[in-house]
Amino acid sequence: MAPRSVTPIQANWHFGRADDDSGAYLPVAQFPTQIHLDLLHHGLIPDPNVGKNELDVQWVGETAWVYRTTFPTPPDLRGAARAVLAFDGLDTFAAVVLNGEAILQTENMFVPERVDVTGALKGDGENELVITFDVAYSRGWTIVEQHPEHRWGCWNGDVSRLAVRKSQYHWGWDWGPELLTCGPWRPVNLEVYDSRIADLYVDVDVDGSLESAEVVVHASTEGKASEVRFDISLGSTSVASGTVHVAHGKAAATFKVQSPELWYPVRYGKQPLYTVEATLLDGAEEADSLSKRIGLRRAELVQRPLQDQPGTSFFFSINNTPVFCGGSNWIPADSFIPRVSRERYRDWLGLVAEGNQFMIRVWGGGIYEEQAFYDACDDMGILVWQDFMFGCGNYPAFPDFLESVEREARENVKRLRHHPSIVIWAGNNEDYQYAESEGLGYDPGDANPENWLETDFPARYIYEKILADVCEELMPGTHYHPGSPWGGKHTTDPTVGDIHQWNVWHGSQEKWQNFDKLVGRFVSEFGMEAFPSIKTIDGFLPQGKDDPDRYPQSSTVDFHNKAAGHERRIALYLVENLRYAPDPIEHFVYCTQLMQAECLASAYRLWKREWRGPGREHCGGALVWQINDCWPVTSWAICDYHLRPKHAYFAIKREMAPLSMGMTRREQTHAKGKHTRVDIAKRVRIEVWASNLGLEDLTADCVVKAWDVESGEETYAQTVSAKQLLRANRSTEIMAMDVPVATPAAGLETRTVVAAYLYRDGAQVARYVNWPEPLKYLHLQRPRRLCARLSHDGRAVCISAEVPVKGVAVECEDDEVRFDDNLVDVVPGEVVSIGVRGATEETVFTTQYLGMMN
Repeated sequence: MAPRSVTPIQANWHFGRADDDSGAYLPVAQFPTQIHLDLLHHGLIPDPNVGKNELDVQWVGETAWVYRTTFPTPPDLRGAARAVLAFDGLDTFAAVVLNGEAILQTENMFVPERVDVTGALKGDGENELVITFDVAYSRGWTIVEQHPEHRWGCWNGDVSRLAVRKSQYHWGWDWGPELLTCGPWRPVNLEVYDSRIADLYVDVDVDGSLESAEVVVHASTEGKASEVRFDISLGSTSVASGTVHVAHGKAAATFKVQSPELWYPVRYGKQPLYTVEATLLDGAEEADSLSKRIGLRRAELVQRPLQDQPGTSFFFSINNTPVFCGGSNWIPADSFIPRVSRERYRDWLGLVAEGNQFMIRVWGGGIYEEQAFYDACDDMGILVWQDFMFGCGNYPAFPDFLESVEREARENVKRLRHHPSIVIWAGNNEDYQYAESEGLGYDPGDANPENWLETDFPARYIYEKILADVCEELMPGTHYHPGSPWGGKHTTDPTVGDIHQWNVWHGSQEKWQNFDKLVGRFVSEFGMEAFPSIKTIDGFLPQGKDDPDRYPQSSTVDFHNKAAGHERRIALYLVENLRYAPDPIEHFVYCTQLMQAECLASAYRLWKREWRGPGREHCGGALVWQINDCWPVTSWAICDYHLRPKHAYFAIKREMAPLSMGMTRREQTHAKGKHTRVDIAKRVRIEVWASNLGLEDLTADCVVKAWDVESGEETYAQTVSAKQLLRANRSTEIMAMDVPVATPAAGLETRTVVAAYLYRDGAQVARYVNWPEPLKYLHLQRPRRLCARLSHDGRAVCISAEVPVKGVAVECEDDEVRFDDNLVDVVPGEVVSIGVRGATEETVFTTQYLGMMN
């Protein structure tokens, strides 16, 4: 008996239109692939990322396409061996024909398929494989029309997407284009075997003491091979092994690991990964083997009553350590997934980890991500919140749809359950919120799932029955959450579960200075838009820097922003906060990025303040919408499509540092008489706190300084708290005081900049500069001596000025020059150093700052 062989079917693929009888087929650009990549490769369509070309390629998504190849029958197909064609992903309605025989019909992009083709392969010569992809858009509308009893409705795209199990963002979203793809988007392989390991998974139970772990290894098998040898290793060191018999296609073994090396989130510990290998044995021969990397860790979602606030907590504890999950939401990294390389995934996740972020949420309108994504999260210590692929709509629940959904859930939970980074599965994105907005029938008190199918919100059956049951059966040690947001009396309940806080930008369009009033137990979405890098804008303008539409309000620039009302909302938050002008476009880009940075930093700072220690975890996490883009666009992303960080990325990185300062201003007024508009006392107070996200208590001296923004004179400098104890893994209130001014009751608070510092052993370890708001009221002075120079060792840019300067951005034309920080506030008497990589003495740095164009 020969061991299982796997032959990639990746060569000699060609494609053509299904309605073209000429037989004209062209070679594919790559494999796996999607139709736009192949058409683009041959110059048959313009680049959809450039200009308004998206409009000119819509015909592609309403055309049926054919992919075909040939391959030889493998020589090891003999005797009792089986041949199976394994399709890891076909997008979406595919009819597969092998040597003229129909072997498969698919209707779900997310479901891998396996077809026994032993009897269909030719004994001699080449086998012909032909896959015809029907139009998902048309098929979706056909299904919608077949089910008029369902109350179809959605946000983003159109309702035909709800009927199709395909990436929902392909229909367009408020940050992405309408590009309906098709094609063999994941690998195709031919497997030949007598016996094989069909599945390998591990149940891990780390003891509460963290001193031992029980590891139960399971294998599912096919064929006559009768034994499985399990081996667990860490690096080159064997940890455990054992051989067990196969019974009814199943084999399992339990191992105890003493003093396990535990997997931790980034900054909390290391990320050791054990290798679990299963070897299928037929007597002395090895029939097949399969291995997976796992992490031993204890992960819990803690929802318990709080000491001094209503509701319950919502935070993650990893290896008995509570973690404030500052992080991001993730959308697909491209409109065409097959061109996202493993290296590009690692570059993206590297940005997350380097940005002091602990969690990433895989949003429910994209895909169950590639293994490379989760491998990078495992390696880098990034926790994953994993949505199932439902978003912003009222999905149907007719029998065929439910059957497809259950297969999808089972296949993807099995595919991903070994990753230690995944700590929660959620049923959908905002579908409960959509149901609330439309008044759909939802009675939380009705516990009978069959009743849910009779309501006009039947998808509740998917989220609270099918997906819940699948997770309980296949991944019982990982928390399942029915949706996001979900919990409490309604989806906006700030005291239970998670919320999406969109009353800044959407909703009531609150001021971001009020984020402390908009907190929830866990804020899994919030955001603010900003323009991407000017380099990215020049890249999508058809004529680059010479394009006549190279200004912020042009039709092409507006086309690359899909958010409804974005013109009004960007303008609203700009005009409320900053003095700005649309020209030159470079400075307008800077102003939007400053606005985004100020907004998001305010959220992280104010919500992290509510991480107050055991029993007072009033906010357990904040996930910004979003880390990335799928094309070059103005959006809520904090890094644009080309992995260029916007300034908000650095602002969040500072807020999520191991030790950070926080400060806010509050104006207090008191009428001295019962009825008066004149005799009113006013005080402007500052509150100062520190956030220690480390695991050790610290002591530090807190120093507060102040400057007059117009003269640059220092007006205050005092140690306000000496040897301040900063407890581990929580925020600590330090002090509150009036804004220090040289002359009381003279209105100088509105021109006074206040900075708070932490010092340990004479070294500055944390810093935050607080400015009077709104910033547009300040009479900012243009510095005469703003200096941004490369340090002697070439590792930092040193910035200083003789007056307070808000938001100094250091820029460089060379994309190979990378900054570790940016958009920093500078005050007199201080040199701010930001790390830089790739710079030389010849590197030219330029700066922008608030007020430079006034």
